[in-house]
Amino acid sequence: MKFFKLTILTLLLSLLQVAHVNAFEIREVESPGGLKAWLVSDKTIPLITMRFSFRGGTINDPENVPGRSYFLSGMLDEGAGDLKSQEFQQRMSELAMRMSFDTDREHFGGSFQTLSENKDAAFDLLRLAVTKPRFDAEPMDKVRGQILLGIKGDDENPGRIASKALLKTMLGDHPYARVPKGDADSVSAMKPRDLKDAWSSIFVRNQLQIAVVGDITAEELGPLLDKVFGALPEKGQKISVPDLKAPEKGSITIVERKIPQSVMSFAMPGMVRSDPDFITAYVMNFVLGDGGFGSRLMEEVREKRGLTYGIYTGLASWTNGGLLIGSVSTQNAKAGETLDVLRAELVKMAETGPTEEELEQAKTYLTGSYALRFDSGSKIAGQLLGIQQDNLGIDYVTKRNDLINAVTVEDARRVAKRLIDPEALTISIVGRPEGIPLRTGDAPG
Repeated sequence: MKFFKLTILTLLLSLLQVAHVNAFEIREVESPGGLKAWLVSDKTIPLITMRFSFRGGTINDPENVPGRSYFLSGMLDEGAGDLKSQEFQQRMSELAMRMSFDTDREHFGGSFQTLSENKDAAFDLLRLAVTKPRFDAEPMDKVRGQILLGIKGDDENPGRIASKALLKTMLGDHPYARVPKGDADSVSAMKPRDLKDAWSSIFVRNQLQIAVVGDITAEELGPLLDKVFGALPEKGQKISVPDLKAPEKGSITIVERKIPQSVMSFAMPGMVRSDPDFITAYVMNFVLGDGGFGSRLMEEVREKRGLTYGIYTGLASWTNGGLLIGSVSTQNAKAGETLDVLRAELVKMAETGPTEEELEQAKTYLTGSYALRFDSGSKIAGQLLGIQQDNLGIDYVTKRNDLINAVTVEDARRVAKRLIDPEALTISIVGRPEGIPLRTGDAPG
C-alpha cells in the first residue's frame, strides 16, 4: 500500500502546531442582553476578528425568488443607516476594517475584522449594516450585474453544469438543490422589497451564532454584542426543511457539450453531521477519496492509469440529510474506463473497508494536520463558528482528535458497508463521453 505523500517538513510543522490547538481558551460570553458568543481572547496582536451566522441561507429563499439570500449578501456593505454606498465604503476604508457577508444552504454568515483601537467605531458600522441596511437602486443594479455575470459564467462552466444536473436529478425540488445565485430571471426581477423580506426573516437573535478572536476581553465584548445585534427581533418564522430522501437506485445523465473532456459529478446517499457514525465515515472517506494523493481513488484512477489529473470524494452533511459526493474529469474516450474503475473501488471499499495501514495513516494525518486550521485568528473564528453550527459542543476542539484516534478498522469496515452502495451511484457527465451507452439529456433548467 502506498504512503501518504507528506514531506518531513509538513509532518514536523503539524507536530509543532499540535500544542497550539490546546494553547488557547475558548470561553462562552453572555452579553447583558442575553446574546452568547464563543471568545478566544488574545492580546498579542491588536486585532479583533468576528465570524457570525444566522440559520437560513438558500433554504430561506422562496421557490419563486431563487437567489434572494445571495443577493442580500452582496448588499449589506452597500450602504446602511444614513450612509449611502460610497459613504459607507469610505468609512470602512478610514477605519481599516473588513466586513463581508456570504450564504450557503443553511446559514447566512458575516465576517468582520478591525484594529482594536478602532473597535467602537467599527462595531458601530457593523451595527448599521446588520440592523439598518439600505437597498438603494444604484448599488442594487451594480450587485445585480455582478451576480448576472457570475450566473452566465456558471452556465458555461462544465463543472458547475455537472453539479447542478446532479443535484437536480438526486434532490429534485428539495431546498438543498437550490443554486445559491438563483437564475437570471429571478435576479433581474429582484426588488428592494424582496431583500427586505429576506433580511427580516433571517436576521433574528435566536438563530444567531457568534465566534470572536483577538484583542478583546469578555467584559468588553458583551456590551458590543448588544450594540450590534441587540435591536434585532428575538424570534422569526421557523424555517421548515423536509428530510432529504436521495434515490436508492443510481442513474447517469449526460449533458452534451463540444469539449474534449468529460466532466463528471457523482453522489450517493450520505449521512447527517449528527450521526454517531460521522467521524468514522469521515476517516473512511479520507482513505477513499478525500486524502489527495494518498487516497485510493487518486492511486487507482490517476497514478496507476493516468485517467485524470484529480478525483475526490467528500461528505456533504446538512441538518436534514447528506450525500457522499465526488468529481472527476477525463478524456471523452476514457470516460467509460474511468467510471469502471470508480465503481470497482467503491465495491472494494464497501466489501472490505480500509486496511489497518490505510486507517492508521489517515488518522495520523488528520490528527496531525488539525492544528493548521487554527494558525490565525480568522481561521480560529471560522472553526469555532463551524463547531457551533454543527452543534458539536465547546469542548470539540480538544476532543476531536481523540474521536478520530478511537476509530477502529472494524468500525471503518462497518460504516463503509453501511454508507457505500455502488448501485445507488448517481452520475452527471458534461461532454461527449465514450463507452457509456446511455440516453443523452439536456441540463436541468
